[in-house]
Order: sequence, then structure tokens, then C-alpha cells
Amino acid sequence: MNRHHWWRDAVIYQVYVRSFLDSTGDGVGDLAGVRSGLPYLRKLGVDGIWLSPFYPSPQHDHGYDVADYRGVDPLFGDLDEFDALAAAARRLGIRVLLDIVPNHCSSEHPWFREALASPPGSPARARFHFADGRGPDGNEPPNNWHAMFGGPAWTRVTEPDGRPGQWYLHMFTPEQPDWNWRTPEVAAEFDRILRFWLDRGVDGFRIDVAAGLYKHPELPDSPDPEADARTRDSVNPLAWNQPEVHDVWRQWRAVCEEYTARDGRERLLVGEVSVPSAREHARYVRPDELHQAFFFDLLGAPWDPDAFRKVISEAMQDIAGTGSTVTWVLNNHDQVRTVTRYGEPATDASGLGTARARAAALLMLALPGAAYIYQGEELGLPEVVDLPDDVLTDPIFHRTGSRARVRDGCRVPLPWSGQASPFGFTSGDGAAKPWLPQPEYFAEYATDRALADTRSFWHLYRDGLQLRSELPQLGEGTLRWLDTPPGVLAFVRGDGLVCAVNFGTAPTPAPVPGAPLLASDGPCPPGVLPGSTAAWWIADL
Repeated sequence: MNRHHWWRDAVIYQVYVRSFLDSTGDGVGDLAGVRSGLPYLRKLGVDGIWLSPFYPSPQHDHGYDVADYRGVDPLFGDLDEFDALAAAARRLGIRVLLDIVPNHCSSEHPWFREALASPPGSPARARFHFADGRGPDGNEPPNNWHAMFGGPAWTRVTEPDGRPGQWYLHMFTPEQPDWNWRTPEVAAEFDRILRFWLDRGVDGFRIDVAAGLYKHPELPDSPDPEADARTRDSVNPLAWNQPEVHDVWRQWRAVCEEYTARDGRERLLVGEVSVPSAREHARYVRPDELHQAFFFDLLGAPWDPDAFRKVISEAMQDIAGTGSTVTWVLNNHDQVRTVTRYGEPATDASGLGTARARAAALLMLALPGAAYIYQGEELGLPEVVDLPDDVLTDPIFHRTGSRARVRDGCRVPLPWSGQASPFGFTSGDGAAKPWLPQPEYFAEYATDRALADTRSFWHLYRDGLQLRSELPQLGEGTLRWLDTPPGVLAFVRGDGLVCAVNFGTAPTPAPVPGAPLLASDGPCPPGVLPGSTAAWWIADL
């Protein structure tokens, strides 16, 4: 791997802090728990970790409502504990990325509290999107936009004199007011925030809602106001993907380059970018903007070889064509877990989802570019789909009353050991129950069992990561598609390394039979690649 451009083919592990490992017995994961889990991640073989938000927050959206961008919520520890975590990660050669939220903050952020206490037209209100309402006495929102998590995107405030007043914009929940990036003071504040954490030695940032920040300057009505709520995606072209956002990423890239010039350590910016096409996605990773942007099309593709080939080809053509590399993902903290997404029932009694998820993992690790792994995917965890209504914490559920697309099921705390909850996630006398209940069947997926079973998901990921670090054909580079039988997808990397996936349910002859396997997600008879199976081998092509 090119050490200067470590990020181009890195594999990063997403740590959802509150569900990783609890060190205090309060039922919530914390930074000290992450630190104690670093040897496990080092053994797995990842290059870095991305930490979900741990900043002071009222936790209306589990930390994505930030009240203080320069601190640590006592729920997760303190700055000294963060420094200890960062130092331990450096000793193990694991880079640390922080999750930063520049589109919105918490309604308890001091600047928003100041805005509520200030009059219309004040500089304090200019940091956010405040506007007069429409209709008699301003009783109607300024436009017809809907929030992604359900309901109107506007909330009316009570002015300091007690009268009904202006409205403020929130594209997620009322507790998450959107920043107004057309006010220079906002950009200056985030410049200071970046430098605060870079001075503490972080290796970069995952940027939440990276296609957001700027809204259409006139805030006009949308022809499809419920599109964001209906799709649970940032598709309103008036609220997302405005051209000015690219100037922000040029400024942030310049800050990272400044720090890199000081000590030679290249800092990384990776964006959560939801845009209509790979070509539009590519604009975010031009040489002077973000280093990476998550490519979600593979995650969303149906289990079909033609669909996979199409999204991979488009990414390689449009994104890699910028000089960047594609950033592949199969899952994250907002998505249904891969095993469940690919198969039914939820616990995958048929094994179909498990087989497909294993094959997809091996496919992703063979693709050119970088890859991100969400915690628990290396254990093959399924989605927990039967959480009772009274334990659900996702604001989507509380704002819509619907369980559709609720994210708690992929956030259930990890099982580490034992036969019963809390499965080693939290321990000690009087320890609280995990913040979300773990099902009994999590015992089958506990980390200690996974490490002991060489056929487990964990060993599949570990072996794939080890081969990525050892084989020059993998990581950064290009691919060439091979002609295959129906239902099989295969490509070659570098000097004859073949990755093949059988998407069908019956044994199919492999494209290059008889070659010794380097990696496989299941037993492969000579010359045969069983259904929903992937394998790597070296062939003389």
C-alpha cells in the first residue's frame, strides 16, 4: 500500500460507540470500551476506525444532534479518555476518523439558544434558517418542505416577548436546526472545530449529510415536498446538492493539506453523499475536494449479477475517473443489516441471506478502492426486527408512528461472549441492561464463538483483509470483467487474480475451474462454484 495515500485502498471499521462495548456498566457503550476493543480490531486487520458522534448532546438522534462540537458527552467519557483512545489506536497502527455533523446541530447548542433569544433579522438568527411564515398572521410554514424523518421541515418559535414568531428550518427533526452556511460565521466556526480535533491527532473526518449544508437561497416550494420523507433520502433538489457546497469541501481539503504538510500524515475526508448518479457523486471527489465519498449504489443493488455489474462499472468509470478511488459499503448504522436485507426470515433460518452476505463481503473486498465495514457485519449479525415499540428510540418511529425504516434493529449492542444477554457487552455488579435488548439468538454470533470457528463470518473477513494487505493485485487499481455463465459475475484484478460470485441457487461451473483457491466463503468442489458463493483464485489468463 502507498503509505502517503493510505486511504485509497484502506478498510475502515465503523464503530457505533453506544453499541460497541460498555466499560462502566450503565448499558451504553463508551470510548473506554472502544479502547479495550482495539486489539480485537487490530486482529481483524482493519486500517482505521470511524467513531460515531460522542459529543455532548441531548441524544434526540443519538448524537447527531450536537450541542458542543469540541467535547465528549459524559455518557461516553471525557477528552482525556478520547486522547487515551487515540494514542492506543496509534500504537496499534489504527487510524481514527471522527463523525462530524455540519448540516445541523442540536436545538440546545448555545448559538441556537442565542438565536431564540434574539429578534428577527439579528446576526444570531442569520446562523440558521429563520423566516417569516405565510398565510394570516404567519401561521403557515415559509415553504412546503417536509423533513426526512417525517413531518414539516419547519417549526414556529415563540418570540422573547411571548408572541408567535418566525419559523426555523430542520430537515431532520425539530431538535436539529439546520445551519445557514450562507453566513460566513458558520464556515469560520467549523474551521475552528476541524482544527481543534486535528490538533488532538485525529486522522480525518466522516462528514454527515455532505451533500447538504446549502439550501436554495430563496427557499421556494418543492414540486414534490414529501420526497425526502417518502424515500428517506436527500432527494429534494432545493435542499440538497446545491453547487456552493463544493466550496466548503475545497476549504476543508485545504485545511487537511495544511496539516499533512506539517508532519507528512495524510488526513482523510470521507463524505456521506446521496446524489442521483455516479457522475454527480464524482464531483465530490475531485482532486481538490473530498478524498472519498461513500458509494451507496452497491448497498442498494438487488441480488442480481447484472445489477451489481452495472453499479460497479458506473462507479469505476465516473468516480475512479476523477483520480479518486471508489469507497464501497454494504451496510452502516442507518441500513438494514446485510444478512437480513439479502434473505428472509429475519433470523435467516434458510441460510440464504447468510450465504449472500458472505459472498457480497468477499466481492466488496476484491473491488478496487476502499471499503467500510459496519460493526457486527464481521459477525454476520442479522437485523433485530422484533424490538417492542416501547424500547424503540429512533426519532423516525416517534415522528411517524411507523416501524418502516426504523434503524434501531441494526444498532443493538454487540454480543462478545456468553450464552445470555448482555453477552459480555456490559459487565460488573449491578450492571444495567443494554440500552437496546439483545435477542437470545445473539449467543450464536458472539465474538468468542466467531473467533473459535474458522468457518465463521469473522474469519472470512479476517482472511479477506489479510489477503488484501498481501496480494499486490488487490486494493487500488482497475478490474476487467470476464465472460461467465448465466448467474455468475467474475472479474480479474491485476496479474490473474479472479473474483467470481455465483448469484444463483444451483451449482454452476466456475469460469476458471481447477485453480487453487485463495479465499472462499464456503466449500467449493473442484471446478464448481455453488449458488450464492464467492471465491478468489489466481489463474493464468
